[in-house]
Amino acid sequence: MEKESSLMKKKPKKFNYTPGAYAVQCYKCMKWRSVGSKHEFETIRASFIEDPWYCNKNPNVSCDDPADLEYDASRIWIIDKPNLPKPPQGFERELVLRRCYSKIDAHYTTPTGKKVRAPSEIGKFLDSKSEYKEAGVDVSQFCFTVPKIMNDMFLRKRESGDDKSRNVKSKVEDD
Repeated sequence: MEKESSLMKKKPKKFNYTPGAYAVQCYKCMKWRSVGSKHEFETIRASFIEDPWYCNKNPNVSCDDPADLEYDASRIWIIDKPNLPKPPQGFERELVLRRCYSKIDAHYTTPTGKKVRAPSEIGKFLDSKSEYKEAGVDVSQFCFTVPKIMNDMFLRKRESGDDKSRNVKSKVEDD
């Protein structure tokens, strides 16, 4: 009994979220198009407001073609905000999806492998590694804003009777 109560007190573990696909929505037709890599996605996202993305930016694709991905309950949709800065060279923005699917945490991995979870930690890292400051890396180039988990997809999974999604939706509703 004592052992059981101590297990219940543990915080839910986090796990690294690895996207199955990167996609961008056409500004004109609103269809979802696959993006080849995280690097390409971050480049598009960094200037989306100034330079909206259109289907014809992909070779041999137009708004008349069917969407590459449909917004449905077959996957967890996580929507990033436009114009987040692209990480400086050597740094990687990573997302950690909490096990209960209720929230995502953003952190950066530095070129030395150190994980930083807040702007103050980035500042301390840059202060200790002058070569990055000298190369023009600045705290303003990092954004810890997290993407939004699209909750309506959890509702559809729950209504379909998927047992796994019952816990997910209840955790999301509790927030």
